[in-house]
Amino acid sequence: MPVGVIARYRAHLPIGPSTPEVDLSEGSTPLIRSRNIGRALGLRHLYFKYEGLNPTGSFKDRGMVVAVARALESGSKVFMCASTGNTSASMAAYAARTGARAIVVVPSGAGRAQGSQPQIAMNKLSQALMYGAKVIALRGNFDFALETVRDLTSHYPVALMNSVNPARIEGQKTAAFEIVDALGDAPDYVVLPVGNAGNITAYWKGFREYHAAGKATRLPRMVGAQAEGAAPIVDGAPVADPKTVASAIRIGNPASWEGATSARDESGGTIAAVTDTEILSAQIRLAGSEGLFAEPASAAPLALLIRLVRDGKVEKEAVTVVVLTGSGLKDPDVALKNVEPPVELDGDARTLAKVLKL
Repeated sequence: MPVGVIARYRAHLPIGPSTPEVDLSEGSTPLIRSRNIGRALGLRHLYFKYEGLNPTGSFKDRGMVVAVARALESGSKVFMCASTGNTSASMAAYAARTGARAIVVVPSGAGRAQGSQPQIAMNKLSQALMYGAKVIALRGNFDFALETVRDLTSHYPVALMNSVNPARIEGQKTAAFEIVDALGDAPDYVVLPVGNAGNITAYWKGFREYHAAGKATRLPRMVGAQAEGAAPIVDGAPVADPKTVASAIRIGNPASWEGATSARDESGGTIAAVTDTEILSAQIRLAGSEGLFAEPASAAPLALLIRLVRDGKVEKEAVTVVVLTGSGLKDPDVALKNVEPPVELDGDARTLAKVLKL
């Protein structure tokens, strides 16, 4: 029977005897070996860590379960976060599971008219609403929303559940453990999207801890992908008005900026930007070649890997893991604009066969 990350990795987490058990069977996501893209790129050992199979469809569940458990242990029953979508869905689900109150603040866009839609994918917003969260669309971008939430939670008895909460990083690092457990050692490269930068920080922490415990003989190079219109770490300065189709990484001033650059520098890796065109092309290629439908942010690391291979910066024999952080069902509208629509047809089987050139 599947168990969650707290039960599986209790010895590696800040969990004590008085910490309540919280579990939605998160984690244990598959590490899927590439059958087609790897061959096309000349990479013999390419894998996809598909985090879209977590309970709410994204990697956020790993960190949220630990953050929720610790918040409950401290007596909190009100959780709050700023979100571009995935965090809100995860927090609201675990709040519903544990009987806590969930408050979500999402960015509605600077200067936008009252009543306009928030700047997050509607499928993600619908999750938070269905789980019973109170959702507030705050005028401004994500960075302003997070600043406001941090201010509020510092003055009221409300638990801050964004990745600045260290328990979130602790839970998210378990994905690194699972990669090592599946491969028998750490890979040579781990490529993942970078938005608020908590995930790359967490993975690096996990790999270092497993290495120190003797469960891995090496450490991977950490490679982060930002979107060209939302690339503050690449640019070296915050982006006031980040723009990208990849809403999950549309963040101009990452909360875990220092953790991301430490992961990059200590591992000998890199953080680079890819265009929206590259992201959408990689998303379609991933779905059409591997049968893996991931949200646009998840396609950013594949887009970057394709470029790095083309430029000869990744060895063909290297063991490489691309982290697909969220399901494509989180944000299907962007993808559907770039594929052929259904064909409407009158006729019988013979007509259909003719149209299909069978």
